[in-house]
Amino acid sequence: MAGGDDSEDPTPEFYSEGAAPDMPAAGRVRPGTLLIASTDLIEPTFARTVIYIMEHNDAGSLGVVLNRMSQTAVHNLLPQWTDLSASPRALFVGGPVKQDAALCLGVVKLGADISGYEALRPVDGRVVLVDLDADPTELADVLEGVRVFAGYSGWGEGQLDAELQQDSWLLASALAGDLLVPTTTDLWGSVLRRQPWPTPLLATHPIDIARN
Repeated sequence: MAGGDDSEDPTPEFYSEGAAPDMPAAGRVRPGTLLIASTDLIEPTFARTVIYIMEHNDAGSLGVVLNRMSQTAVHNLLPQWTDLSASPRALFVGGPVKQDAALCLGVVKLGADISGYEALRPVDGRVVLVDLDADPTELADVLEGVRVFAGYSGWGEGQLDAELQQDSWLLASALAGDLLVPTTTDLWGSVLRRQPWPTPLLATHPIDIARN
């Protein structure tokens, strides 16, 4: 199953238990790449998902689904992070691996200097991995907002490459704002629409209810 192999258990640091418009060339996956589910990927866990890649190396890949909101409020599990969380202030389901744990991504304010902030680890551009054990009040001056995810999506060695060869995913460059998009926005469709022609046509592809 796509994005569900945790055989290598690539759990990132800062993981808390309990709780650009151009399309890159195929194979050029890196931190900051978006995986856009193809119209043929109809498996319910990943159908019409957009996954933000946090890590990609010879051992495998790790990312979080950006557009799967849970029904659990951040306040219920991590109340100290409520004020800094982007609306809607809910946990998002990052993927099928370790859903009993949480990780946090944040977006740094334009022009903010995060040197010296040990709780923030740069991922790509203004996107950072945030230590949930840190004091959020000490980070409010430099962070535009955060998103907290339950679980993540992981691929073992060569697994993501195989899925790309099967055309399960399209690749795109992430914008920092993609992480904080409200659920009223169709992120899957909006990312497709900003790609070079004719990729935007896929955004109008109907959901085939009979195949789900």
